[in-house]
Amino acid sequence: MQLSTNNRGFAPANLTEAIQFSDLLASSSIVPKAYQGKPQDILVCVQWGYEMGLAPMQALQNIAVINGKPSVYGDAAMALVQASSVCEDVEEFFENEGSTNPVAVCVAKRKGRKPVIVKFSVEDAKRAGLWGKQGPWSAYPKRMMQMRARGFALRDAFPDVLKGMITAEEAQDYPEEAKPVQAKPANPLDLVAPKKVEIEEQPFIEEEVSEVVEVVEKQAYEVVWTFPLLVPNIEKPYAYFETLEAWQDGYEDLADKTAKAGKRPARERMTILKELKLANEATLKSIDTVKRARHTTAHLDRLKALGAAL
Repeated sequence: MQLSTNNRGFAPANLTEAIQFSDLLASSSIVPKAYQGKPQDILVCVQWGYEMGLAPMQALQNIAVINGKPSVYGDAAMALVQASSVCEDVEEFFENEGSTNPVAVCVAKRKGRKPVIVKFSVEDAKRAGLWGKQGPWSAYPKRMMQMRARGFALRDAFPDVLKGMITAEEAQDYPEEAKPVQAKPANPLDLVAPKKVEIEEQPFIEEEVSEVVEVVEKQAYEVVWTFPLLVPNIEKPYAYFETLEAWQDGYEDLADKTAKAGKRPARERMTILKELKLANEATLKSIDTVKRARHTTAHLDRLKALGAAL
């Protein structure tokens, strides 16, 4: 590997060099622990730094991955903004010091535009549940107020310079479920777009179940079938699938046929759907939470549609 050098240190010239560079750094004990042994994360971090104007080592020290999303420490954000040609000035100070409600103020001035003025007070911190919080908010409350005002002001005035990143100090303050990242929501159904289920009257599936079971019994077992699809009150599986992905498609297809079985009353079909879900609960629980939300949403939509048909 041949790395070019400049006044900003080593600079990989192509993707191959960047990968090799990341592998070397991942094995070092000097890089932050969050990046040790993770060359892929280092590569992404270095790329983020390159786009923002940070040298590789600066990026590793100043870009923090919090809940899967990169953020930049407040001092680095200030450095990037002040180094930008569009920055006229950034002023920080406190108002009402000595009172019960001091206020951190940040005035971000961009050339050719009105200044962005952001204030963050003790009352603001209390409303956000930050005041007295264990950690930096207890040890360095003024510094944390300054960082919050700074982060809001710089993001509003210089979003292009910061590439949309928030400050790490702010990201660390959010409860996990509320962080502005791709976090797991309180309700996994929020990840799935609503799907309208229409009920079409079709023959019940008992005949199809029998036919499929007979086919399965006749299959040659050279292939190991890992995922059985179970049907309530039927001893043998409805079908077998080699992969979990194929099983999921098969499960949804069977549930659709059950919901549309015209020979059965809607209430009875609702009961069968619930029993079908219960019979396959073990396999459903083995599916990734995000992917499992697909089945949960479809199940609830079918029950809702059938309930409306009563």
